[in-house]
Amino acid sequence: MNAQFDLFWPSLTEFLLFFVAAAVLTLIFVVVYTRITRHNELTLIKQNSTAAALAFSGSLVGFALPLASTMIHSVTVVEMMLWGLVALVVQVLVYLILRLPMPRLSERIDKGEVAAGIWLGSCSIVGGILNAAAMTT
Repeated sequence: MNAQFDLFWPSLTEFLLFFVAAAVLTLIFVVVYTRITRHNELTLIKQNSTAAALAFSGSLVGFALPLASTMIHSVTVVEMMLWGLVALVVQVLVYLILRLPMPRLSERIDKGEVAAGIWLGSCSIVGGILNAAAMTT
C-alpha cells in the first residue's frame, strides 16, 4: 500500500502543476481575447446576450481543445505553456480572420444577433479542433 502512495504523490504534484498552469493560461486567454474583440463579451453575457454567450463559449472551447491536447502530449509544464500560448494566438487569429468576410461581426454580436454569435463560436471551435490536431504531429 505504501508503494502505491509513493507513486501517487509525484503524479499528484505533476497533475497540480499542469492543471494550475492550464487554469492560468485560460485566464490569460479570457483577458487577452476580451481585450482584442470589439465587443465586451462578459458585459453582454451578464445582460443575457445569447449571441455573445455562443460566440464566447465557442472561443473558449476552441482554446481549451488544443490546450488539452498539449497537456496530454507535453513532457514538461513549460512545453505545455508554450503550446498553450500558440493556442491563444490561433484563437485571436480566428476572430480577426472571421472579421474579413463579416466586418461588422462584433457590432452584430453587440446587437444580439444570434447568427453572428453562432458563426463566431462555431468557427472558433473548428479552429480549436484543427489547432489541437496540428499539435499532435
